[in-house]
Amino acid sequence: MIIRASADIRTNYNSVIEECRQTGEPIYLTKNGEGDAVVMDIASFERREQILHAQQLVLEAYIDNLAGAKSFTTDEVKSMMDKVIKEE
Repeated sequence: MIIRASADIRTNYNSVIEECRQTGEPIYLTKNGEGDAVVMDIASFERREQILHAQQLVLEAYIDNLAGAKSFTTDEVKSMMDKVIKEE
């Protein structure tokens, strides 16, 4: 975990952002010794968002499965995909 004073974002913006890019980790900013904000570069943020979205989809599928939704084998999915591709 990277922790820096919030003043660093004002006085050393370029170095804070470069550290975000190099580490791929968020930087936690403190104000008066207390957590105040989190800064991260866009690429890392978008990667985290994609991971969270994928996890949400898996969780939704798992919940559907527990609720009795029909599931498909790999061969069934392949067959359905082949059919869709041939129809285009």
